[in-house]
Amino acid sequence: MLHMVPPRTGPAPVLRGRIGAGFSPVPHRYRLYLSAACPRSLRVSAALAELGLEDTVATTLLGTPASYTALRLAYEATGHHYDGTLAVPALCDTWSGRIIGNHTGDILDDLRRLRAHPAFRADT
Repeated sequence: MLHMVPPRTGPAPVLRGRIGAGFSPVPHRYRLYLSAACPRSLRVSAALAELGLEDTVATTLLGTPASYTALRLAYEATGHHYDGTLAVPALCDTWSGRIIGNHTGDILDDLRRLRAHPAFRADT
């Protein structure tokens, strides 16, 4: 008999990985997934611009099927066979393809930490 697992209908789990705790602060290593309809995404986008990190942290604005597929693949890399809600903003490590975190406060702190790191100051 084939066992079916229904998709999760509850809220998306909060991922709380951090840059500096297993993820090195390296320019061009990270990607942010954002949505224009999400106030938290707009807040992260504004911080990215204010910190001058637009050229060293890639962004993907959700809206096309390909952008949703990329975000889905990142969540699936984070949690094998992930079937939950795709939450944004989401910070992704492009080296591993995994989502580091989707908690807005943590992402904002990590962006500040990146900006303060010598590798990011030398890159800009």
